Amino acid sequence: MHVTRGQIIARGLANRCPNCGGPHLFQPQARFRINPRCPDCGLKFDRGDGFFLGPFVLNYGVTVFGFVAPVILLYFFRVIGPWTTFIAAAIGVLVLPIAFYRAAWSWWLMIYFYFLPERLTNNRVDLEQDDEE
Repeated sequence: MHVTRGQIIARGLANRCPNCGGPHLFQPQARFRINPRCPDCGLKFDRGDGFFLGPFVLNYGVTVFGFVAPVILLYFFRVIGPWTTFIAAAIGVLVLPIAFYRAAWSWWLMIYFYFLPERLTNNRVDLEQDDEE
């Protein structure tokens, strides 16, 4: 079964395994702990040292450019006052990264496998050759 880039994007936006579409990216008993592998297809989610930095960068980017920067611009254009700006930004930088954590992991896997779809086990050519022998 070949996984297309469109399927990778759809599965990434739905927080599902990019390989099989299973809903098991995270351990059920731990909100902030990703499964090492998909229980359905065995795809390894953690791709090695430093791979965890991708979701943190996405999370940081969404928080800063999607929330804090607009709040600062609202202050700059005198739409909101300084205390409102401070409180909104403080709440945003504390709450948004926690709320966006799971989506950041899913989006990072989506981006990674979008550009490297041959790394998905369902797209591996060498596995198909092994089956033929």
